[in-house]
Amino acid sequence: MVNYTHTGIISEEFYYICTRKGIDMTYTVIADFVKEMRRQFGLTQVDLADKSGVGLRFVRDLEQGKQTLRMDKVNQVLSLFGRQVGPVEVDVKTREDRL
Repeated sequence: MVNYTHTGIISEEFYYICTRKGIDMTYTVIADFVKEMRRQFGLTQVDLADKSGVGLRFVRDLEQGKQTLRMDKVNQVLSLFGRQVGPVEVDVKTREDRL
């Protein structure tokens, strides 16, 4: 698993709490990013759903870190913030641990 605290994406305290609860950080990082960006732009969940063309339920699921979401819809939401989900290089040690 990538330690997101080294990249500056999340705080060490948040990372510790999530990993202790068994939360997969891959989904949490996207959820927190969307939630934080939505707040920075002063959008409600309803506003975000309307502007991105997805349902309110989807936005709620996304912000709660649901692990089974349609990637095309995730990208619809992320595109409002100039981002998209795509292949990301994995730390070599992490990749070897999985094999």
